[in-house]
Amino acid sequence: MSVDETLDKIKGSYDAVISLGDLCLSSIQLKKNSLRNFSGVLDWMASPRLNDVNRLLKNRFIGFFDEDHLRIIGYAAENIICVADDVYNLVSNHDFMTEEGNTLTYLGSYADVMEKYDRRIRRTLEKFDSANRILFVRTEGSYEDALELQNVLSQLVANDFRVLMINHTNVNEITDSCWGLEKICAVELPGDEKWNANDHLWAELLKDVTLSSDSRSELDSDSKMEEAYSGTVKAEETDPEAKPDEE
Repeated sequence: MSVDETLDKIKGSYDAVISLGDLCLSSIQLKKNSLRNFSGVLDWMASPRLNDVNRLLKNRFIGFFDEDHLRIIGYAAENIICVADDVYNLVSNHDFMTEEGNTLTYLGSYADVMEKYDRRIRRTLEKFDSANRILFVRTEGSYEDALELQNVLSQLVANDFRVLMINHTNVNEITDSCWGLEKICAVELPGDEKWNANDHLWAELLKDVTLSSDSRSELDSDSKMEEAYSGTVKAEETDPEAKPDEE
């Protein structure tokens, strides 16, 4: 099957396009391609293991970043505390600012951070129930974990969905992974300089993906509330100039 035939699987209009990690690269590219119409739960989290994301989804986000699960790692940047959820193996590098009362021994803004994430969880679950069609985008994951993701989403999502799965490997162009999964379009992109050199390839992947008219209106209203993600994000997600949105 050609790459174009593979990409036909995700072609069309969606009511929501949702990043499932593994870093904020997916969210950045969705924003660049005008496909990010609300803030998702994992947009600015590190979620390196897809099997843990599958478990989080299967649990409908129950226990996400519960205080008992947390471990303070250290400084993500001069003014940001890096915090891990050791149950779901997630890492936040963007939420706990030192000027908001967070230290290496105490998370003073925990309640405010969780209010934000509870809002995102409610909105995401509402999309699962109400959207006619959803596109999920995930970077990095094995065939086995992608198959499990397809099964989990089939139980969670009320209507139609597709998954764009991107692995970064030693290729020079968009390459079909040939996984043959019904709901999943799996491709490979060049791994070198993935943060800065693949914009044109992402644009090619997403060129035939659009948001429904209602979703585009939602993007317009959300964009007034959100603070745009700015600065160059490093692979470690520790750039002090990176400022994710608040909604």
